[in-house]
Amino acid sequence: MLDTPFSLDDRRWIALLARDATPDCGSFLYGVTTQGVFCLPGCPSRPPLRRNAVFFDNGEAAEAAGFRACKRCDPKGERAAIHAAAIAAACALIEASETIPSLATLADRAGYARHHFLRLFRDITGVTPRSYAEGVRARRLQSALSQGARVADAVAEAGFGSESRVYEKRGATLGMTPGAARRGAAGEVIGIGRAQSVMGPLLVGATAQGVCFIGFGEAMEALEGDLRRRFPHASLREDAALGETVGRIAAFLREPHAALKLPLDLRGTAFQRRVWEALQAIPLGQTRSYGQLAAEMGNPAAVRAVARACAQNPVSLVVPCHRVIGASGDLTGYRWGVPNKKRLLAGEGALNGEGAETASPDRPRRR
Repeated sequence: MLDTPFSLDDRRWIALLARDATPDCGSFLYGVTTQGVFCLPGCPSRPPLRRNAVFFDNGEAAEAAGFRACKRCDPKGERAAIHAAAIAAACALIEASETIPSLATLADRAGYARHHFLRLFRDITGVTPRSYAEGVRARRLQSALSQGARVADAVAEAGFGSESRVYEKRGATLGMTPGAARRGAAGEVIGIGRAQSVMGPLLVGATAQGVCFIGFGEAMEALEGDLRRRFPHASLREDAALGETVGRIAAFLREPHAALKLPLDLRGTAFQRRVWEALQAIPLGQTRSYGQLAAEMGNPAAVRAVARACAQNPVSLVVPCHRVIGASGDLTGYRWGVPNKKRLLAGEGALNGEGAETASPDRPRRR
């Protein structure tokens, strides 16, 4: 007796019970004939009986058949759009305020109860209103200092109230002291080492604390220009003592068979450094999507913020942002070129065909 293949609706029914659309049945919506509503496959409502379920390719088809959108899963995204607009307005208010608005003020302006507003804000932005406001103050402070403002004036303009607030946790706001940020690394000496690698020119910059810059795959002048933009007033000097470090990085580019461990001098916001630490936790031979990385950090909605922090990573390879890919498996963008990203992942055993494989921590590395 021949096996009867599953129909498209059968496969969609299985996906409905699993509360997730699967690649072999495409995106879809389902309607419940006894209630006259249509839902997303992941709707938290109780699944209907099979005989009461019908399937649609999109919302237009469901509405044409006389079904209305479910209020729980919001298949048309109307409620999500309203929430997003309310949180965007709250973010704009934070940006425009000289001091940090209270949670009550933000919630009242948005028209939500405080606990509900806090949950929405955290789900959409990935951080609390307080954390978002602290980030705004840090950007203001960085901008004022980079323009040469006195530290006391910049601190006041940014809304910190007093310099002690900035110095309470040394470097936590800017990744360096306000004075160092104002000077643009003036007075600092950054040693540089150069080499040719399998991926083109390689430039490494390091302070007394550790490596602060790694660039490769572009003309040496462009790499040096990138380093100078990051430390506009620092003195750059050729440093023969970096030879061993440069050699280890070149060897990793040639054959990434082990994690690259080097002392680092990382300067960024507290959130950026959290992302960079999470990147360093991805084992060689594995990848993560931006969404997975955000979830592992405890901020599943902060996908865009995580992607920005990955793009701002100054020490690629040691902080392996090349191990982060799109949710679809696409390699997406990479500061040092997608072909180089593909070559790195292939060398680490993390590629599956033309795309990248997203491996879980307990999945064995492919050989």
